Amino acid sequence: MKTSLGPLQYCWSKEKVNQFYQQVAESSIPVVYLGETVCSRRRQLKFADYLALAHMLRESGKEVILSTLALLEAPSEYTELKKQVSNGEFIIEANDMGAVQAAKELGLPFVCGPTINNYNLATLKKLHQWGMQRFVMPIELSKSWLNHVIEAEVTATGAPLPFEIEVFAHGYIPLAHSARCFTAKQQNLPKDNCQTVCLSHAKGLLAQTQDQQPLLRLNGIQTQSASQIDLSSEIAQMKQMGVNYFRVSPSSLKSVALAESILTSKPKTEPLTCNGYWHQTAGLVHI
Repeated sequence: MKTSLGPLQYCWSKEKVNQFYQQVAESSIPVVYLGETVCSRRRQLKFADYLALAHMLRESGKEVILSTLALLEAPSEYTELKKQVSNGEFIIEANDMGAVQAAKELGLPFVCGPTINNYNLATLKKLHQWGMQRFVMPIELSKSWLNHVIEAEVTATGAPLPFEIEVFAHGYIPLAHSARCFTAKQQNLPKDNCQTVCLSHAKGLLAQTQDQQPLLRLNGIQTQSASQIDLSSEIAQMKQMGVNYFRVSPSSLKSVALAESILTSKPKTEPLTCNGYWHQTAGLVHI
């Protein structure tokens, strides 16, 4: 099993993004996802900037995958998506079925991201026919579901799954995406003229209950978990099941060191983490 570093989910300055990926280039992390997945109005980096970072990371020995938006809202965004898909050098992580269709039309391989609803083996095998090389398990599914899918394929064909498996295993969980932007709304700004207020919230906005208990994290049009998922204690079992990649979703510059060491260091019980989905219960629970 290898570590993968998921795409940045937050709006950071171009300088900070470049600093982050320079650290990634100098690390031993083998697989890196790169690109804007949340909001097309975050324009600190253009597609050409992401391509330049992808070249730099590839030259440092990384496998680079270009991640696409999870929610397409305008024809211009689909035009930009097709540019990403047909870049000619790097495969994409499709986070929307529009990206799957664009890759399928060009006969290009792709990774299926965690925001695509893959809930059964039949769907996964159809996507594999269309070019899917790897799928990231939807975050609300469990190890029991994954075991069932793996065993069903072995029972039916006598062979393992014909595609790779990746699990979103550490970081703030992307729970939902909306056409509306709470981050702009709470500043009384319209979404179309949001002044990129996400730049002021490097880890999103924490929403609490009336009892001051952490509930959710609001990141532009994206709603995340308040706590970070941490499946580091499940690494041995994941390897036994046949999981190929343990994804770390970055939230700060410290995420590079964490991703670099998580497969080799002894798992630690951290406060404010959750793993409920993996154990087939409420996601915010820590077991």
